Amino acid sequence: MRPKVYIAIPVLNEFDNLPGLIDDLNAQQVVTWEAVFCINQPDEWWGNSEKRALCENNQASIKWLTALDQENIHIIDKSSPGKGWIGKNHGVGWARKTAMDAVSVKAENDDLILSMDADTRYPPEYLTSVIEAFNRHKTASGMSAPYYHPLTGDEVTDRCILRYEIYMRNYALNMFLINNPYAFSAIGSGMACKAADYRKVGGMTPKMSGEDFYFVQKLRKSGNIIVDSNTYIYPASRFSDRVYFGTGPAMIKGRAGNWESYPIYHNDAFQLIKQTYDAFDSLFIEDIPSPMDTFLSSVTRGEPVWQPLRENSATADNFKKACMQRVDALRILQFLKETNADYPLRNEQRLNAFLSGQFESGKDLNQILTDLDFEKTSVGDLNMIRNFMAQQELKLQKEKGVV
Repeated sequence: MRPKVYIAIPVLNEFDNLPGLIDDLNAQQVVTWEAVFCINQPDEWWGNSEKRALCENNQASIKWLTALDQENIHIIDKSSPGKGWIGKNHGVGWARKTAMDAVSVKAENDDLILSMDADTRYPPEYLTSVIEAFNRHKTASGMSAPYYHPLTGDEVTDRCILRYEIYMRNYALNMFLINNPYAFSAIGSGMACKAADYRKVGGMTPKMSGEDFYFVQKLRKSGNIIVDSNTYIYPASRFSDRVYFGTGPAMIKGRAGNWESYPIYHNDAFQLIKQTYDAFDSLFIEDIPSPMDTFLSSVTRGEPVWQPLRENSATADNFKKACMQRVDALRILQFLKETNADYPLRNEQRLNAFLSGQFESGKDLNQILTDLDFEKTSVGDLNMIRNFMAQQELKLQKEKGVV
């Protein structure tokens, strides 16, 4: 028997996007599903003239979803006057957690909990592909779906989303090539897990932003993450300040010419991460130098990094798992940011060296990479780079299956 699919969807200012999402859900092939929409915003916004339109948009969403009168659609109202978020506990992380917690109560252990977004488009085979992925990898703790941002036809928007996606794919490709267990792109609109695993890891930890990153990281520490789903999801390419970091804020910064937070990390930095991971076997015996020592010592404020893990690990395998949990996706990203200035090449030069050195890219793409200037290279040529990177990532995802 197929598992039932429960879908959690946070909603803020999404009235225009909901019809497309509902059409996508109703078009899903041979899958029984229920969806919980958490319509949300801080309650104090009702008294803020600059935020009032967002509150009204949310009310329109509630009214529209209610009028559908579908038994498999449920609404959590964290928007109406007196029902919105109070204090610091608000934002997409709390909305996603609230919806996922609600479906977790309904779901049997083997049922699937999916996180989706209203501004993302899903092909008719998406839910089936998720079920099939978990059938292929029965012991996996979660899934991170492949993604692809559609272009809009607006040059500024497209240039920004392509620059951001190239940043994301450079990170993911490098992580795949060093066989790192955190080689995935955590996107809130494309996460899934079994209900039993959601409960096992204690559910989602609410964050103002980045809740998807922390959630998939938590699932990975519990087991493997599936990365070989057979279909893309298509998140919107839009400027948005609803969260503090992620696609929307990155595009807003990028439009102003500020890409400092989203560099093309140098391939050599990932090799240092690999060397650290490769040292785990030897570190079980004794402390030896590793490339991340200085960084990790700063994190622990000078306290020993490896000795406490050794003392609490009965076997080498337990020790390696403890090291993997200590040097996790967050620490890796922090290390990349901290050491980024050690590599003087421009972002364009780094990308050219990485892609040309690791993949067979062809004459035309090689020329584009040689002449690459993120501010001047045409949108068409940037899209060619993005598509090539997406193809290489998809190949690696299918080869790995899980990370």
